[in-house]
Amino acid sequence: MRVATFNVNGINGRLPVLLRWLAETAPDIVCLQELKAPQERFPAAAIRAAGYGAIWHGQSSWNGVAILARGAHPIETLRGLPGDPDDRHSRYIEAAVAGMLVGCLYLPNGNPAPGPKFDFKLRWFERLSARAAELLATGAPVILAGDFNVMPTDLDVYKPERWVDDALFRPEVRAAFHRLLAQGWTDALRARHPGERVYTFWKYFRNAYARDAGLRIDHLLLSPALAERLGAAGVDRHVRGWDKASDHAPAWAEVEAGVPSGGRRVRRRRTEPLPAPKAGR
Repeated sequence: MRVATFNVNGINGRLPVLLRWLAETAPDIVCLQELKAPQERFPAAAIRAAGYGAIWHGQSSWNGVAILARGAHPIETLRGLPGDPDDRHSRYIEAAVAGMLVGCLYLPNGNPAPGPKFDFKLRWFERLSARAAELLATGAPVILAGDFNVMPTDLDVYKPERWVDDALFRPEVRAAFHRLLAQGWTDALRARHPGERVYTFWKYFRNAYARDAGLRIDHLLLSPALAERLGAAGVDRHVRGWDKASDHAPAWAEVEAGVPSGGRRVRRRRTEPLPAPKAGR
């Protein structure tokens, strides 16, 4: 089973790119970010015609996340990240799909740093970590996938010295990412490509894609119950070179179907008890 994450950078404007990629690679589960479309403008009919069920959390002009499932319909378990009733951003959606829980996220950029946007990013990261701990505690197979807007190490950025003051690379953000991993999550791309420069994002200017001046900011984190089933992982880098492409390329991980030793399958029924956010989070 292939699970992918793709920041589409505007789902309606880049719908041909998305549909072409879906037809070419047929991923089983897809997490999308930066829909940049209100709820009613999501191209549900086109996605359905491509063979995918979908849930989405839209927002006019900004943000927006969605989960697609090939030949199935994701069962939504959470919309919006708990912990801040004033946060109206469409940055998190969660669903039960194919015996696992899938959290799709678009973490705030945080620039300029320092400043209010950077502070919001760090608070959002704390809320994500709290939810991630709750999901791990279920023992179910879980994947957190999306645009984390963080380069965890020097290996994840083409020229680290140029990014030291950027909100995507500041030590506070990298530390937050590593604290999240320390809960027990496996970074699928790094697990399969240790020591390699693997990028998922290239800016539109200064010929960044052709020069491979990229960043790795799109991640797939696997719970222990899924990590033991991890096969290949990679990036469909060539998609970034298509006409009118997003500045991101799809990243993916393959996991074996079935229930691992010690793991619990998540039943795809609305009546199945699913982890709820704790009060006050």
